[in-house]
Amino acid sequence: MKRIANTLFVALVGGAIALGGYHILKVDQNETAQTVENSIAVPQFQPVNYATPTASAAGIDFTEAAERTLNGVVHVKNKQNVARRPRSLSEFLQGGQPQSDQPRVAGAGSGVIISGDGYIVTNYHVINGASEIEVTLNDNRDYVAEVIGSDPKADIAVLKINADADLPYITFGDSDVAKVGEWVLAVGNPFNLTSTVTAGIISAKARDINEYDRNFQSFIQTDAAINPGNSGGALVNINGELIGINTAISSQTGSYVGYAFAVPSNNVRKIVEDIMQYGTVQEGMLGVVGGGINARVAELYDLDTTVGFLIDDTQPNSGAAKAGLRKGDIIRK
Repeated sequence: MKRIANTLFVALVGGAIALGGYHILKVDQNETAQTVENSIAVPQFQPVNYATPTASAAGIDFTEAAERTLNGVVHVKNKQNVARRPRSLSEFLQGGQPQSDQPRVAGAGSGVIISGDGYIVTNYHVINGASEIEVTLNDNRDYVAEVIGSDPKADIAVLKINADADLPYITFGDSDVAKVGEWVLAVGNPFNLTSTVTAGIISAKARDINEYDRNFQSFIQTDAAINPGNSGGALVNINGELIGINTAISSQTGSYVGYAFAVPSNNVRKIVEDIMQYGTVQEGMLGVVGGGINARVAELYDLDTTVGFLIDDTQPNSGAAKAGLRKGDIIRK
């Protein structure tokens, strides 16, 4: 009996100590949440019921846009002549010289048919250095393409193939009205996987991926998966309209990591029209010298904005000078 009483006493004392410790050491809910957030321990996830439907439940469908564009995107193969060395010592001793074999595929990308009579837009870097360019349609027909013209600075080239009948093509959309957050599809041939479609959104517009060079670029940024081989392919909106030519990715591995860039379709169309009409790209000169505004520039010049282009000078008799633009003016749009 005495042993039972001792056991009961120990249990009561232990319970009292635990209860007292709880009241002494307890923290409010906000402090506990903050501790959990900053802890390296496994987080405590809470189930969430979303009131708004997901994209698929909302009725967003990419099949129509894919059907409209798949046949308008081609596989572009860059073939280059490779010198063949003498096959044996005896051939070399007999005066054998390096000979040019048939052109071999040195690289590949994608292209977009923009007219039924066979004009194709691709990237300049896809066809650069080629001795022969082979174009494969989505139905596996092969053609040898002619280079009509190119703009290396914008990384755009125009090709032409002669087909027996009108070809399916993709119509130009207005890239200026495309919005950040809008759904887009990237259509191309990544890793020689022909007729591949990936989906994403427009992540940003007017993106200059190299702010330190003198080539002021204006890319559409997207998170649609783009990999080597997608270059020159189509970036289309939900209606299947061309709003960009897929050109580059930002990656430390050489493969897609979430950041891809396309030349806006309005820029592409201007380049194509110039090449078709003049044989080369006609560059308009605004006639201003300056740079983009950021926090450092705003502080240096005591500006009340960190957005826009600050004019440092205008060239005499230029469009900017005739329009009345002067040093210190800010271009906002």
